[in-house]
Amino acid sequence: MLSKVRLIGASALIAALAGCGSIDGVNDNVEGGYAPAPKGSAGSYAGAVSDYPSKLGEPYKIAGKTYTPEDVASYDEVGYASWYGDELAGNPTANGERFNPDGVSAAHKTLPLPTYVEVTALDTGRTILVRINDRGPFANDRLIDLSHGAAKQLGIDAQGIAGVRVRKVNPNEQERAVLRSGAPATERIATPDSLLAILRKNLRKLPQPAAPARRVAAPAPRAAQPAVNTTGVGASYVPPSGSATPAAGARNGRFIVEESGRPTRNPARSGASTRPAVSSSGGFVVQVAAFSSKSRADALARKIGAKVMRSPAGNIWRVRYGPYANERDAGAGLAQARQRGYGNARILRAGR
Repeated sequence: MLSKVRLIGASALIAALAGCGSIDGVNDNVEGGYAPAPKGSAGSYAGAVSDYPSKLGEPYKIAGKTYTPEDVASYDEVGYASWYGDELAGNPTANGERFNPDGVSAAHKTLPLPTYVEVTALDTGRTILVRINDRGPFANDRLIDLSHGAAKQLGIDAQGIAGVRVRKVNPNEQERAVLRSGAPATERIATPDSLLAILRKNLRKLPQPAAPARRVAAPAPRAAQPAVNTTGVGASYVPPSGSATPAAGARNGRFIVEESGRPTRNPARSGASTRPAVSSSGGFVVQVAAFSSKSRADALARKIGAKVMRSPAGNIWRVRYGPYANERDAGAGLAQARQRGYGNARILRAGR
């Protein structure tokens, strides 16, 4: 359960200070009907971006759990944040907009859509203004899912998860318009150390979640979406690990799900080094992803420092780390891939 922050006087202090200041699996949803729009302002993503009317929505159920949206005027909690990015660009959010990974937005399970919140990184005290326009994350150990743009502004994009404070606010129209356009609002004044100490103490009462695996998201249906997404499932929703996975050889857009290799050891249990030794003649590789589009494979490889290897048939481009001399070193490469958010990465024999 999330710890409710009850701070008498401290919230008023930080609100006054704030007023003075005014981290991927890859999914290419081309065939699903929602091709990612070009990067840029929110206006480059199809669908109106408006604060009115505000949408609360009916209770909805995800993976057997019911979530009841609620408008809590004094909402102020601590918990953990994760983030989602380009793999879901252009997907419909829960309020009918299109997800802009470069914008400063977020997903929350129950707050109205949209809601404006101040998100504070508890390790640094940095605070930014964020617009919530989506539902999620649907893992009870995390409080909020930030867009990549929000995580980058807050300085936590290199982390899988981070401790945060989320406090509902009512910014002026100028700041609202800036966030609606896809740009970041002015960063708030850093939270005082005295208040951070209280917030961190509350965070320590919560179990620390594992970094989320950035799995392949289900493609959006071909049928036109209604103006308001009433399913409760927004752009950030990824099926739980117990859900059916795509069949081997299936295509999700141009993302290829190839045959899995033989089971591999857990690198954390095998004592693998965190700095794998790459060998020019190694017998193992770590496959992060595979594409039918070479440009997509090249883009991901540049992003994560991997290599692109063409399949023997010449129709698939694989993004891989390695080769490695032995399976132990490959295990460290696998840990590196999963730390970057690629939960479907696996060890294969070189040449496969």
